[in-house]
Amino acid sequence: MFNVARPKVIPTSLSAQKSYSERDVVESLEITFHGKCYICETKELLALNVEHFSAHKGCVQKKFAWDNLFYACARCNNFKRHTYDDILNCTDLNIDVLRLIRHTPPLTPYSDIIIEPMDTDPKTIRTADLISRIFNEDDTGNKSVVRVQLRKRVYKRYAKILQHINTYIDEDELPASKLLAVEHLKALMDVTQEYSAFLRWPILDSPELYKLLGESINQYKMVD
Repeated sequence: MFNVARPKVIPTSLSAQKSYSERDVVESLEITFHGKCYICETKELLALNVEHFSAHKGCVQKKFAWDNLFYACARCNNFKRHTYDDILNCTDLNIDVLRLIRHTPPLTPYSDIIIEPMDTDPKTIRTADLISRIFNEDDTGNKSVVRVQLRKRVYKRYAKILQHINTYIDEDELPASKLLAVEHLKALMDVTQEYSAFLRWPILDSPELYKLLGESINQYKMVD
């Protein structure tokens, strides 16, 4: 999960209480959430949902509230629904959601993904449980297929991190190649990257790499 700085400008459709899924709303959410689902961090969503963070249950105020609308994929929205109305709010910049939930990348494209809460707050625990289910649950055929696809996508992103780390530590590489590898790693640390939490946690867990790349781990990025 990643933090989001939500713009204060409210889309016109919401002010008019016309629809919470009009083009201006969807486009604003896409920009705000860097084009990725706020829970699983997948980009290029084939099935986009404008999600109500707190289920509106017919409440007009909640239904059209700008700060209650989130950019989510259909899979994550289906998992969350009304069952997880008590998770961390990634738009609350007083909460560092990255460091509250450890995302351990899979060792292979087929390995389990480990998601761990880093404190005992009920919201942190519930959020970690939700994310773990999204990446690991396979009790139906559809969930099993998508789970494998998700793991492969996360692994491919993580493999890029390993590739550049290997270049940086390789004694046979030229200094210019090492510097370029560091720049690639810094770019991969950005919050806008797909599966950014999985890319950042290996750096957070390594004092040596954190010293090199820690300043590139931005909590959030302002959008216009």
